[in-house]
Amino acid sequence: MTALAAIIAARIRATGPMTLADYMELCLLHPQHGYYTARDPFGLRGDFTTAPEIHQMFGELCGLALAQAWIDQNRPAPFTLAEPGPGRGTLMADMLRAMGKVPGMTDAAQVTLIEVSPVLRQVQRDRLGPVAHLSGVDDLPERPLFLIANEFFDALPIRQYQRIDKGWAERMVGLSDAGLCLGLGPVVPLPRDGRPGDVVEECPAAPAIVEAIARRIAAHGGAAIIVDYGGWNGYGDTFQALRGHRPEDPLVHPGEADLTAHVDFAPLAAAAIRAGAVASRPVPQGDWLLSLGAAQRAERLAAGGDAGAGAALRRLTHPDEMGHLFKAMAVWPRGATPVPGFDALRLHADHA
Repeated sequence: MTALAAIIAARIRATGPMTLADYMELCLLHPQHGYYTARDPFGLRGDFTTAPEIHQMFGELCGLALAQAWIDQNRPAPFTLAEPGPGRGTLMADMLRAMGKVPGMTDAAQVTLIEVSPVLRQVQRDRLGPVAHLSGVDDLPERPLFLIANEFFDALPIRQYQRIDKGWAERMVGLSDAGLCLGLGPVVPLPRDGRPGDVVEECPAAPAIVEAIARRIAAHGGAAIIVDYGGWNGYGDTFQALRGHRPEDPLVHPGEADLTAHVDFAPLAAAAIRAGAVASRPVPQGDWLLSLGAAQRAERLAAGGDAGAGAALRRLTHPDEMGHLFKAMAVWPRGATPVPGFDALRLHADHA
């Protein structure tokens, strides 16, 4: 039993079963034993590899998409260039290198990283130099905001509900003789259709975060690009753990494995529209990157001696790799030119 497992078990004995959201928050962010607070989990030596760690072209294309949005909005200065959950700073470093080709952009950018892990904050400073660190999006300044969020929302705590004969019952983390286990709590009112056995997930924090981002974009200008794996109003149990690049039971090693769930983009788009901004429909990551010129960029890199560019392109864009599982969504102000590669979602604010 891990140190955090013992803490969680003691809490359950004292106060009863906990929601999956509470369990995830403890596992990921516990001050001493949380997965993100105590380690650098990225790359081959960690537990998972994100798109920016696969190849530089991902960050370059994201940076150029935001750069075009900045140009289309008459180059506001100064502006906040932000990233929540920036990992090692790889994505931001690649974006800044690409943005450096756009006259005046990096001079106007005030790089701001939203990070709670002391370990990762130091890694990011080592990579990027002096940057502003914030603990949440509510702390972002009131100025034009250009933001990228890659594999950030999948790590936010979720709640799960399972359909039984009497309605939807919340799935809870409790204790058995064998250790931590999942069970069902009381029936709760949930405005979703379903058949017995169906599971649905909600991420309480995600819409509020998107609304805070979109409110700044609507008021001051800017754009946001969200990239993550997930879908639209989905059903099913997507709660998962990854340890040493291999999946495992999420209840086995609390604090020592990455916990994630698929992102539901529907409430994120609705939140952006409520805040007065425009949201795009989510598009497959592969289609979006190819529309930005990923194939041509890979060809140029390969011609310059980058032997891994072709394999990286396939991994990032092919439907059998990350190309379709991952989606991209953008947010921009009403009346502004859409962010490159995206079309506005036709969803009225009254129905958001």
